Amino acid sequence: MILVTGATGTVGREVVRCLPGDLRVRVMTRDPAKAAGAFPGVEVVVGDYTDPPSLARVLQGVRTAFLVTTRVDGDDDDARFVSAARAAGVRRVVKLSAAAVLDPGADDLITRQQRANEEVLRGCGLQWTLLRPRAFMSNSLSWAALVRRERTVRALYGTSPNACVDPRDIAEVAVRALTEDVHAGHAYTLTGPQALTAVDQSRELGRLLGIPLRFEELTPDEARAALSKGWPPPVVEALLASAERQKAGAKAQVEDTVHMVTGRPARSFKRWAQDHIEAFTPALDESGSRRGTV
Repeated sequence: MILVTGATGTVGREVVRCLPGDLRVRVMTRDPAKAAGAFPGVEVVVGDYTDPPSLARVLQGVRTAFLVTTRVDGDDDDARFVSAARAAGVRRVVKLSAAAVLDPGADDLITRQQRANEEVLRGCGLQWTLLRPRAFMSNSLSWAALVRRERTVRALYGTSPNACVDPRDIAEVAVRALTEDVHAGHAYTLTGPQALTAVDQSRELGRLLGIPLRFEELTPDEARAALSKGWPPPVVEALLASAERQKAGAKAQVEDTVHMVTGRPARSFKRWAQDHIEAFTPALDESGSRRGTV
């Protein structure tokens, strides 16, 4: 039995989709209504990192688990999960971490928490594999509404490069780690095939849409205000610190790990954008023209 946590998230849902159909798969969720119908043929079980009895139920009979923890105030989530996994006889845990843990200049809240979580895995007594992706290509979906409405992308430090990765590639590496013994004890940094800037991504989206997109650079204060609409202050400051490191070139390194593990090259941003272009496509008005202003 393979357990997938974070199954309604960006990477988790791709992991469930990529797992071979002949394997027994269980999904842990705090909100079964959200998962209902999303995973045909997959067992959905209610569980919460803060509820040890629920973790015991979720982990019963599980051999390998994909672990995703995202709560900023959930310092003990990984430790609770690992403790329950060990008691349940789980053999291996594949942990979604972040590439920033390797950057000595990264000392923000999120990165410190990820480093601590990795140490929990390394010392837990179970087999482990750590996945350390760069930024997800899917983060650009946050631009979609503005692109549809105004043909504009707004971002902080638009000319700073990031070797962003397709979440589907992360998921395929995760599936290998969950189903093949050779990945135990390894930590994989996962990137796309090239480092791109937000300006580069905007240009590619415009080419695919067949319309010019305008790029507007946000100031740090504007970025802080925008982020504050959806995140608590400690996370906002961590994201801004991350952007500063990207501006300094800390996220431009390309790794060949996706190819090494899966046997095929990492997907390009162009490929990702082609597969998600509908999200950015302006609607047609009554005359058949694309809505939005240039």
